[in-house]
Amino acid sequence: MDLSQLASEFKKTGILHIQEGNGKVISFIKPENWTPELGQDWIFLLFDMFQIRTICEAFSEVSLDIVEYASKPTIYHSIPNRVMKSDLVRDGKLKFALIREPNWNRFLFQISQPILVKLNSNEKPIDKIELPFPLYSPSVKELFLSPDGDVKIIKA
Repeated sequence: MDLSQLASEFKKTGILHIQEGNGKVISFIKPENWTPELGQDWIFLLFDMFQIRTICEAFSEVSLDIVEYASKPTIYHSIPNRVMKSDLVRDGKLKFALIREPNWNRFLFQISQPILVKLNSNEKPIDKIELPFPLYSPSVKELFLSPDGDVKIIKA
């Protein structure tokens, strides 16, 4: 299966477990299908900068510039917007990543909404794809971004 077929499957079912190119299993789920029993180790995946507004408080220009010009895959921790499910928030923050890798970005674009991913899932994959998932890169960074522009490095 290619990513466009996986996107179609995800749209139908709302959940997807696949083995990516590094051999690790990842799970995708629509936020509305998430339940607390699934755990809190989920990251929102975005394909476009404007999607940040749907999950986080309004960002300052500094915070937006950091996301826009990041050269390496980065997981951001930030303050959720007020309509976010409180169970998805851990210690007052949620995690998100803007996926720039062209193939995975196209996958997310085809789904056309922020979705959740769980890395290192214990689920049985329905399929395997040769393309590595960008958040498994050894150069992945983690940053806290506040709506006011405060930045804290969590993992460099």
